[in-house]
Amino acid sequence: MEILTRACVLSLLPALLPGPAHAQETSANDYPPPEIRAAQREGPIRIDGRLDEPDWQAAEPASDLIQLRPDEGSTATQVTQVRFLFDDDALYIGARMYDELGASGVRTRMARRDGDTDSDELTITFDTFHDHLGQTIFSVNPSKVKFDAYGPGGSNPDPSWDPIWEVETEIDSLGWTAEFRISFSQLRYPRDSPQTWGLQIVRVVNRLNEHSQWAFWRLNETGGPSRYGHLTDLTIPPARRHLELLPYIVGRSSNIEPSDPDDPFQDPHELDSRFGLDLRYLLTSNLTLTATINPDFGQVEVDPAVVNLSAFETFFEEKRPFFVEGRGLLSFGGLSCFFCSNVSSLNLFYSRRIGRVPQGGGIAEDAGDFADVPENTAILGAAKVTGRTAGGWSVGALDAMARREHATVLDSDSTFRQIEVEPLTNYFVGRLARDLRGGDLVLAGMFTSVIRDLHDPALSERLNRHAENLGLESSLWWADRTYRLRTSFAVSQIAADSSAILRAQKSSARYLQRPDRQHGNNGIFTDAFDPSLTSMRGFAGYGRLSKESGDWLWELSTNIRSPGFEANDVAFLTNADYLWMNGNILRQYTTPGSFYRSMLYITGGQQQYNFDGDLTDRQVQIFGDIEFHNYWEIATFWIHRFTVFDDRLTRGGPVVKRPGFNYWLLEAATDSRRNLVFGLSPAYGCNFEGACDFELNLGLIYRPMDNIAISLSPSFYHSESTAQYVTSVEDPTASAFYGNRYVFADLDQNTLSMEARLNITFTPTLTLEVFAQPLISSGRYTNFKEFAAPRSIEKKIYGKDMGKISKNEGTYTVDPDTDGPAQPFSFDDPDFNFRSLRGNAVLRWEFRPGSTLFLVWTQERADQAAVGDFNFSRDFDALFSAHADNIFLLKVNYWLQL
Repeated sequence: MEILTRACVLSLLPALLPGPAHAQETSANDYPPPEIRAAQREGPIRIDGRLDEPDWQAAEPASDLIQLRPDEGSTATQVTQVRFLFDDDALYIGARMYDELGASGVRTRMARRDGDTDSDELTITFDTFHDHLGQTIFSVNPSKVKFDAYGPGGSNPDPSWDPIWEVETEIDSLGWTAEFRISFSQLRYPRDSPQTWGLQIVRVVNRLNEHSQWAFWRLNETGGPSRYGHLTDLTIPPARRHLELLPYIVGRSSNIEPSDPDDPFQDPHELDSRFGLDLRYLLTSNLTLTATINPDFGQVEVDPAVVNLSAFETFFEEKRPFFVEGRGLLSFGGLSCFFCSNVSSLNLFYSRRIGRVPQGGGIAEDAGDFADVPENTAILGAAKVTGRTAGGWSVGALDAMARREHATVLDSDSTFRQIEVEPLTNYFVGRLARDLRGGDLVLAGMFTSVIRDLHDPALSERLNRHAENLGLESSLWWADRTYRLRTSFAVSQIAADSSAILRAQKSSARYLQRPDRQHGNNGIFTDAFDPSLTSMRGFAGYGRLSKESGDWLWELSTNIRSPGFEANDVAFLTNADYLWMNGNILRQYTTPGSFYRSMLYITGGQQQYNFDGDLTDRQVQIFGDIEFHNYWEIATFWIHRFTVFDDRLTRGGPVVKRPGFNYWLLEAATDSRRNLVFGLSPAYGCNFEGACDFELNLGLIYRPMDNIAISLSPSFYHSESTAQYVTSVEDPTASAFYGNRYVFADLDQNTLSMEARLNITFTPTLTLEVFAQPLISSGRYTNFKEFAAPRSIEKKIYGKDMGKISKNEGTYTVDPDTDGPAQPFSFDDPDFNFRSLRGNAVLRWEFRPGSTLFLVWTQERADQAAVGDFNFSRDFDALFSAHADNIFLLKVNYWLQL
């Protein structure tokens, strides 16, 4: 049975959080944008949270917030007053959050910067360019926990943006206060003076679950920067160019048990150190140069363990700060849907390609008895320019240079030699965007380039010499942002030795070598298998027409990848050769009913064809979500998939059929404000051949104290397949399958895992974060078989429906026609049992603004056995009996402003 690999359910409700609403029809004119004037600072301001300076009393307050929830459209029950001051260097914000219960009504928790507190909160968002697209967010709770994010040009706000700013809070008999100082050097804004910025103020009163905002729009309307109020009369001097430096030094101790005692390259106790530099230079008030030299990312959280039995690469999120920050200006495409599954967005940049594991590591490991292969490709340096030009263009450009890497190999004659495993490589990504019609129309273009300096013949046969992608995209809103048309189109080109292009043609993304493939020619774009090619080109596109506001919403979308489209040198692509289409209708209820606060339903379907015209996907679905009056929530969906053709199952062989299935999932969660929060998500599905899947995910968050959070997410997954790929063998007698036999099996897989997190916040600048993920997975293969014919769903089991099969000392031998002309073939027992434990602990101390000390401990245990059964007691003991590899790291960086 095919597993549902990606489901995207986006309610696209225009509010910050879901909630109820009155049923009346409104328009933007019913709530015109409010306006507040910023005042020039006359006297000194001490950032202490008390707001007792005369300037604060003289400044005009922004108030009269309107509830978004629980009583949408009503005046906020708790009064909020926010004042704005400025001088030549900084913007000052003074906020008084009254509470009718005084200090006893304030709810607060401690967390690391940008962490989720589920407490009272004040959020100030600026649209500094007043383009109705940008979002610069500053948020604080009563415990002085900061949250900040930056989303220029309509991109999603990026919480990895950590500018240097001051805030102090105080809880008193009237409620609580917050006092901000934000240096203009940390902001991006135009050169005009005086200026008007877009402004939004949002307050959360946790005990009432009340969310109110200054610039108001209803839950069934599209909001955002286009509906913000205005902060006027900002007289800001031209920005002074300044330089920020962040040098770092790292010491690391590795304690790893050698996998082979004869391996001369494995040092069980290794000490090393390194240093580098990050810098940020303000080119203008709206353009920033950011660079890193010899970067280190040792403080980032480890990737979770996975068991991947498919032919496709596993996607891991980017966590390295340099590449995460500002990625909105380097993004392209994207995919949004009310409901969709098993579909990928059109992206042109996946930053984890930079500094990846050396791609020639396998060459070195096969070249001798032992090999010392670098863990990752070193990044010599990287730089990016982000911001907005005076002419209104949003700019993002990144260039990175990855070092040429070598592995040391020990030959059987005890001689050492160097083998190149990664060439010197330059990566470039550039994006330009222009907004028109007050932000309702955005046009953007993106170009990426990868150039490798290939000298080694073995690498030349595997890697592309150069690769380019060019993309154009647009977003058009109309009718008061009720309707939206979003489009993107891209072309790709790779050039290399014919052996490398052959690898790309035969990759799992396209399998151009399929012997029954009918469509195709190699004109402008590559669409036919040709081993002599030295370049390959393709195109991709995405379009979505949708209604985004109102009680009834709908969408129509399409997604296309030509067979020759290849972007994996600097992007992430798992599939090409398809035309996908999707449609949904959504009904949302934002008026509280007898048992719910809000509710929505979705129904729709999707289907997909390859370029041969084969139907490779068709499904219908129903989705529902209900939030109850006690703020508990339940969501569920059902998917029915039809029997369709599968052009990937034989991994380069002829098309066969995949059985349809029914799949059901339920999610339930309790009120997230509580100290104890539960989540439950069971799922069940069966295909038309009787193979069934079951999954159970549990979630628990416990906050025993305001500064401690414990999160446990255990899960159990049982999967059954009637057509798990095993291997393929040449056999001239298998004429129906063009001289090959494609061996499959029934697979019974069980996976038990848990993600555990402990977060302790000693102060907002001193935190301890612990992450651990134990995982046990087993797979048993039975009923080895092959398809009876191409384009068929019928299968024949060896030893039952055809031929015979035997097993001897971990090896299966198959005689497909017993005494016939076909030759017997053998393959290893694919049963597996994998156990893993990964975790790390990070102590983070921001000992002065922008300067941080990290103390990191990472541990990994792994064990495997060629048994297919699941035995928790045995596997648990084996996991914790496995040797632990430990890495200790100390990193210190120091922020300097020149």
